[in-house]
Amino acid sequence: MNDSEMVSVPREARSYQGASAGVVTRVAASVVDALVVALALAGSYAAWVALLFVLDPRRFRMPDPSLLWSVALFLVYLVLYLTVSWWMAGRTIGDHVWGVRVTSRNGALLGIVRAFVRAVTCALFPVGLLWCAVDRDRRSLHDLVLRTSVVYDWLPHPSSRWGTRSG
Repeated sequence: MNDSEMVSVPREARSYQGASAGVVTRVAASVVDALVVALALAGSYAAWVALLFVLDPRRFRMPDPSLLWSVALFLVYLVLYLTVSWWMAGRTIGDHVWGVRVTSRNGALLGIVRAFVRAVTCALFPVGLLWCAVDRDRRSLHDLVLRTSVVYDWLPHPSSRWGTRSG
């Protein structure tokens, strides 16, 4: 990374650029992402209710979604959101807000298969994130198993070393 790229990074953050992100940053980014997915789910529900009303306004009744379906749909939305975000940009909205990026160990963007598997493991086993609090290299269980890293990166686009895809 050259000096012209670092101009957009706050002076206080420059020394952390490329360093592994810790548990607090990761949890904060995950909370933002959970809120984004919850808003998407609420929007989908509102659209479904509106469609039902438009199709048959006289017999319309507010649908009562079950907790099981709500949780299942939340997990589906979460996996899709994480997969596409990590595959296309290396970061979610929460990652962007907190200045981190998910990469392979060599710094490349994740391929779609690895992004999907990481998304599934993060959605089904979110507690694995807490392992980075005790790991010397700040790696979660997901990172250890899938050979990924979460690093501080405030640049809007991956630098040239992150411009390649990995499997």
